[in-house]
Amino acid sequence: MKNKKQVEEFLNPTSPRLFTEKDLGLTKKEVDKALKRIAQAIKKKEGIIVYGDYDADGICSTAIIWETLYRFTKNVLPYIPERVSEGYGLNQDSIAKLKSENPNLKLIITVDQGITANEKIEFAKSLGIEVIVCDHHQIGEKIPDCTAVVHTDKVCAAAIAWFLAKKVSQQARENLKIMEKDLDLVAIATIADLQPLLGINRSLTKHGLKVLNETKRCGLLEIFEEAGLKSGEIGNYEVGFIIAPRLNAMGRMEHALESLRLICTPNKNQARDLAQKLGLTNKERQTLTEEVTKHARQLLLASGGESQKLIFISHETYQEGVIGLAAGKLAEEFYRPAVVVSKGEIYSKASARSVNGFNIIEAIRACSDLLVEVGGHPMAAGFTVETSKLAVLKSRLEELANKELDEQKLTKTLKVDCELPLAAVKRELFEKIAEFAPFGLGNPSPVFVSRKVRLVDFRSVGNSGKHLKFKVAAPDSSLIFEAIAFSWGSLAPKLLPGQEIDIAYGLQINYWEGQEKLELKIKDLKWKKD
Repeated sequence: MKNKKQVEEFLNPTSPRLFTEKDLGLTKKEVDKALKRIAQAIKKKEGIIVYGDYDADGICSTAIIWETLYRFTKNVLPYIPERVSEGYGLNQDSIAKLKSENPNLKLIITVDQGITANEKIEFAKSLGIEVIVCDHHQIGEKIPDCTAVVHTDKVCAAAIAWFLAKKVSQQARENLKIMEKDLDLVAIATIADLQPLLGINRSLTKHGLKVLNETKRCGLLEIFEEAGLKSGEIGNYEVGFIIAPRLNAMGRMEHALESLRLICTPNKNQARDLAQKLGLTNKERQTLTEEVTKHARQLLLASGGESQKLIFISHETYQEGVIGLAAGKLAEEFYRPAVVVSKGEIYSKASARSVNGFNIIEAIRACSDLLVEVGGHPMAAGFTVETSKLAVLKSRLEELANKELDEQKLTKTLKVDCELPLAAVKRELFEKIAEFAPFGLGNPSPVFVSRKVRLVDFRSVGNSGKHLKFKVAAPDSSLIFEAIAFSWGSLAPKLLPGQEIDIAYGLQINYWEGQEKLELKIKDLKWKKD
């Protein structure tokens, strides 16, 4: 039972401005060491590189730190690696090139990576470059020996970057209100990185979404325009399924530096051009993801691999920028951990996605003797392996999955919050539920069940009739509700007008041609089959 204080904190989360190192799970001593070294670099006019990552969290983290430091020194540059040629995280050749181009380079600040880059950090030190690591990925066997390790697994990397940037501004006695504007990027990163939206992450997201809906960043405003979004109406869904995929698309298909430019540019015309480019690239990414997923699915079914407790698919045609998305789709459809590998001649790169009850990064690290590099989270990870070792790796991962997973863990379940008569569904109920937003991982939107509702009419909609649109009537009532069941279009031929069905659903507002209508978002349905 939650006490009154906990309820109040949930409904009205503490402002991120009040968070301390302890709240974020950071070590104050490490934060202080980072601040001291940054202040020294600024004072001595040393060259600084903010070395990020190519996903939405990495891009937002890089933008926050770089923009903050740029207010105090012009000797700072952002750097985003290219996925295929440089790979994830620090790269020795890239560090050497950065040093040769800027002999004054004395400090690298990693964001959203670096916690397992021990050898790369040692290499940087051999060139006279100190390193500050800001990361939230799982720590490896050894913590890097560097100037400071600003690490926690409680929040995304952008939240760490925001806190450190706030401290830098505070140290410089800058008005801290300037830091509030960057909470829009923290909200994007928190949602995109699938952080559980409870506690501190709920605060960062709720306050961050408010800033996002009032943002003055012309790059984000141009994304809204290109995607058909409106300021004031941006929530978890819009970020997770419309904004973040566009930012991620560049890193998957081309170079994420374009996404960083979009976020940071003050030029409206450049922002418009970049937003258009991101939109087109995202469409290409969607097409390629569908192709890879379809091919991987065919290989899986042809080999009988869907009966295994872990999916492991590799092919030389798979582009590494989308294998994580394909793994996610396979894990969702077959509800088991999935590893998809972009197979190379000498080295292969892989992405993995998991299900509840199976820590994928621990499983992969248990095979570290076979791997070149590995990093990630309990639910998502990536690694590099010698192609000659793929078969052995597959066998060992399958063995681990067989030990840890049983049929119960591999059975997808839907948690229902409440059963209620359909006649009780009203706009007032939706508005009350909205007070519990933002919804997402850790704080899912409520799911209701209504039984014996009457099917009034139905049709398949969308590309190739992928989705199911229908109307249901409440028993003993004239109330009729519209409903949408995404990816359930194939059910249409099996339904009959007037039949009684049980439905599990959430509530949403459908905006169409200037009108708002309460709609049921179907999670599951069943009916008596004769």
